[in-house]
Amino acid sequence: MITIEGLQKSFGSLEVIKNVDLEIGQGKVVVIIGPSGSGKSTLLRCLNVLETPNAGKILIDGKQLDFNKSVSKKSISTFRRLTGMVFQSYNLFPHLTATGNVTEGLKTVKGVSKEDAQHKADQLLDKVGLTAHKDKYPYQLSGGQQQRVAIARALAMDPKVMLFDEPTSALDPELVNEVLHVMKDLAHEGMTMAVVTHEMKFAREVADEVIFIDGGVIVERGAPSQIFTNPQHERTKKFFSLLQ
Repeated sequence: MITIEGLQKSFGSLEVIKNVDLEIGQGKVVVIIGPSGSGKSTLLRCLNVLETPNAGKILIDGKQLDFNKSVSKKSISTFRRLTGMVFQSYNLFPHLTATGNVTEGLKTVKGVSKEDAQHKADQLLDKVGLTAHKDKYPYQLSGGQQQRVAIARALAMDPKVMLFDEPTSALDPELVNEVLHVMKDLAHEGMTMAVVTHEMKFAREVADEVIFIDGGVIVERGAPSQIFTNPQHERTKKFFSLLQ
């Protein structure tokens, strides 16, 4: 489903992603962990080209972008539609209701009729447990509810892959589980997912593979049972020791 080859990303002289290779299979959940500044969020943002890699190739669902040569804006725009992304901040339109936030992209990007967009929004808001709040504006919703609207909005575009960049880090502790519950449901339904998170319990329970990144490179990767209970690399062991 996802193949990354030789991915590199620099900001000026700072090399953030260093020749990363990675594969994520259809329907698999990969959780990316690592210390702050390790490059994990940048890697995720490169996957949907919010950050343009300096080199390397990204293949999603049979469609490829080769950053070793010039890549057009049109091809990037088309490629980006393969992914749905959920950020730390909810990025909802404040002047639109929950329903409006979900239908906006359907109507403006995909050209879906108002009626069909409304029907899909109803389905997705029900899926994330927000039917009773569909006519509320973001300021009327809790952080957890806003993040669930953001998930519904991303799902509305029928992405092949869902990308989550620390989706619970801005939430109060009591609101975290309602978002993780939705993510778990997506995983159980077979959605291909790449998740950057500090929620280690989620990684243990849901991930097919855990990837530990530091200094822009994949230091260690493996099944949660191996990474969490028997890490092989000294840097991974140190990371977990600091979490205790």
